[in-house]
Amino acid sequence: MAQSLAKVLVHLVFSTKERRPLIRHDVRGKLHAYLIGTLNNLESPSLETNSVEDHVHILFSLSKNWALAKVIEQVKCSSSDWLKQQGEWYADFYWQRGYGAFGVSETHVEPVRRYIRGQTEHHAKVSFQDEFRELCRKNDAPLDERYAWD
Repeated sequence: MAQSLAKVLVHLVFSTKERRPLIRHDVRGKLHAYLIGTLNNLESPSLETNSVEDHVHILFSLSKNWALAKVIEQVKCSSSDWLKQQGEWYADFYWQRGYGAFGVSETHVEPVRRYIRGQTEHHAKVSFQDEFRELCRKNDAPLDERYAWD
């Protein structure tokens, strides 16, 4: 076959360093637009992007031309640099070193999109740590908590 085809859907989750509540409501829309634009530049379009004060969720379609780790590195590095330019509040902004990236089947796209859209309501009841533990459990991804919460 001469054509290379791939459809890899990824649910990406990453937090601010030490889960500090730094993502203010007034910058969230612009941050989401920035993240979406970065992913578009990496041929990995976002299907859904949302955040709360201390973390981000993105559902995106990974480009066949980019490695997952490289896309995530670009998204986190460029958005961190961008946030630092958004005012004094963000001067010492950093994302955590790690992330969670979970494969999503086509049949689960809509439930994951709804889940990402509902983050504000969800986190009125559930902490980021408990949410991340549950995502790891559901995806059979071993979580070593000694290194998960930087």
